[in-house]
Amino acid sequence: MWRKIECVAIYTEEIEKSLNFYQSLGLTKAWEAFQDEEKQWKLIGMKFPDGKSELVLKNNPNLNFAEIEIVVEDVQETYETLKSNSEVKWIRTPFPNSLGGHVAVMEAPDGNAFVLVGK
Repeated sequence: MWRKIECVAIYTEEIEKSLNFYQSLGLTKAWEAFQDEEKQWKLIGMKFPDGKSELVLKNNPNLNFAEIEIVVEDVQETYETLKSNSEVKWIRTPFPNSLGGHVAVMEAPDGNAFVLVGK
């Protein structure tokens, strides 16, 4: 069902300070976006040297936890398989993304949040 980790998103209060720190470790800034229309909460994508994975910095205090983005074969199918498990909490049920695929956000029984991406 799960294929690979695409990225890990972490919260930081001082996003520019974190950006500089992770760049000093060899990561490069790949992209920057805002999470909200008011342009208050930033997302910054940092590429690892292998170019295959990302560390995403976020400064929204309402999302002050780590999120792991997992590539799955089929988001809807994964949701259907797991939705009967009462220990899995669905933060966002499957919805289309701008790339033609789907996204869903779940909280595992251990409290960790996972963003599922795929077709």
